[in-house]
Amino acid sequence: MTDDELLELARKVRDQAHCPYSRFSVGAALIDENGRVHVGCNVENAAYSNVSCAEAGAIGAMVAGGGKRIVTIAVAGGNMGEKSRACTPCGGCRQRIDEFADENTRIIVKDDDENWHSYSMAELLPSSFHL
Repeated sequence: MTDDELLELARKVRDQAHCPYSRFSVGAALIDENGRVHVGCNVENAAYSNVSCAEAGAIGAMVAGGGKRIVTIAVAGGNMGEKSRACTPCGGCRQRIDEFADENTRIIVKDDDENWHSYSMAELLPSSFHL
């Protein structure tokens, strides 16, 4: 699967987000170590602290499907009804991704002008926490 195809899946699942409070929808699509694709979108509720991020949903789907490592994850976000824009993972999701990443894991987004940005975990979460 190409980076463009993976990002398109993230954009497509972004349209399914449930975000009536922030109106900021996010979709994530990832490829695991077996080449399988998993997707997730953010799901909000009235108890704001119980929001489920798109990346967490995709990671949960990966784990439920037997995946152990993230090879590449694409993230697409933006206000509902608008085109997607550059949206790197939040701090909590950076830690979630790091749990299933290695030095070759790529986190990819496109900016407002459709330019690619690819990050490593070391770039997004330097000196990350590990048990």
